[in-house]
Amino acid sequence: MQDHPVAQLIAAADAAINAQDFDRLMDFYADDAVLVIRPGLNACGKEQIRQAFIAIAAHFNHSLQVSQDAVHILHSGASALALAKTRLKTDELNEITRDATYVFAQDTDGAWRCTIDNSYGHQLLEPQQ
Repeated sequence: MQDHPVAQLIAAADAAINAQDFDRLMDFYADDAVLVIRPGLNACGKEQIRQAFIAIAAHFNHSLQVSQDAVHILHSGASALALAKTRLKTDELNEITRDATYVFAQDTDGAWRCTIDNSYGHQLLEPQQ
């Protein structure tokens, strides 16, 4: 599934996050997208998402590196669900792997955009601490 356009977009978004190119990263998202920042806290819309990524980069002293170990795409019509093993690394923390879930919609012009970015996956179902 690595050759699916959505898998390629996820890789491009990871590269933009790693380079802190937040202008390019916003091309990845739908205008009304939702980003799970952490369980219980979401950013809605491109402006909030952009500000969240700026704050996340600063929080990790600009050392956050994101990659995917595996991506599986379920595609039906103009919708796609991406399941991924997301790997997060920073200078301060040990590497973290998450079972991420991303939802994509295809625009009328054929471009795929992320509508829900949930790197926490089913972890959102666990009780809040």
